[in-house]
Amino acid sequence: MSKKNKEKQTENLSEEARKAEENTESQIEAEENNNLDKQEASAQEEPEQEKDEAKAQENPENQQEGNWEDKYNQLNDKHLRLFSEFDNYRKRTMREKADLIKSASADLIREMLTLIDDMDRAIEAVPEEQEEARKGMLLIRDKFVKLLKQKGLEEMDSKGKEFNTDYHEAVTQIPAPSEDMKGKVVDVVEKGYFLNDKVLRFAKVVVGK
Repeated sequence: MSKKNKEKQTENLSEEARKAEENTESQIEAEENNNLDKQEASAQEEPEQEKDEAKAQENPENQQEGNWEDKYNQLNDKHLRLFSEFDNYRKRTMREKADLIKSASADLIREMLTLIDDMDRAIEAVPEEQEEARKGMLLIRDKFVKLLKQKGLEEMDSKGKEFNTDYHEAVTQIPAPSEDMKGKVVDVVEKGYFLNDKVLRFAKVVVGK
């Protein structure tokens, strides 16, 4: 082989080596750039992932705390409603019992008023010469009335008072004995009574006109 051919062959080999070296450097640079891009992307994604993980960790706790608060409010409202209903039931029951006792005693005492009326008529019919008998009957009457007063009975004071349909029942009307007795109770035919400040029996009266 001639010297010229050897030199040409050598140049060709050097050129190929140079190109191979350039390609290798380009590949290395490309790979390094690619790695840098991946690292930067990974660095940007990590804070976002950490935030997401933090939120994921916080949300269950917050959600659980909110659920406990809702359950507490619900149970508290339910307790208050039950307490209020029970208190209303207790008051209503006590009031009904009291009304029942009053109504039961009212019927009994109303029947006993006729006994007081009979005692009053009997005392008025006792002759004056039988004063001791009269005193004995008055004593019995007063004890009986005192016992009923302890149950809330009160005699209605009607004579000489203004006629009032809330308390009085007019039996008849007569000419008033004086001007100031017009429209007032002149006489009481049957006494009226209160029981616990309520009218138990209306007074039957004679009204002046």
